[in-house]
Amino acid sequence: MLPFAHVLAGFTLGFTFRKELGRILRETPSCSSITGLAPEHLAAVGITALALDFDGVLAPHGFPEPLPEAREWLIRCSTVFGTDRIFILSNKPTEARRIWFRNHFPEIRFISGVRKKPYPDGLHKVGELAHAPLSAILMVDDRLLTGCLAALTAGARPLYIRSPYRSFRHRPLAETFFMLLRAGERFFFKGASRL
Repeated sequence: MLPFAHVLAGFTLGFTFRKELGRILRETPSCSSITGLAPEHLAAVGITALALDFDGVLAPHGFPEPLPEAREWLIRCSTVFGTDRIFILSNKPTEARRIWFRNHFPEIRFISGVRKKPYPDGLHKVGELAHAPLSAILMVDDRLLTGCLAALTAGARPLYIRSPYRSFRHRPLAETFFMLLRAGERFFFKGASRL
């Protein structure tokens, strides 16, 4: 497979799912972050397993571990869903992150050995490991054309993080790049839900 096939797939599938991505963008509150997500509410609406992106969702880009408030949220989610039903589905699953989770949340698994998002392979694997239907899996991501799109193509539920964690002090170039990438996605899909 080509090294950037997932990028091309994002544009192709993004065009196919443009109305749904526009709806997600339109319906997501401007202040959304994981700390505002009540695990009890997610369970009440039928979610039985979580697939979480790392960069932007649990910590700024390049951080080796989740921020303290993200750790507290993971503990809350663990009491509701169980740690064996929480997965990290990141296009950058670094070894430092794996080690941190192994030491602090050993039952939370990283999904690997699958094509990168927006391909739905990772969510299919989450469904198999969690013994959950895809419709009961919530994919939490800060990118429309990766995690949200993967959820739509898999039949899982997407949750868009509009206010991701960022640290321009630690990674100015990476954070600027992803800020511009997110802004481009929002511009492209802003009017798509009205088509």
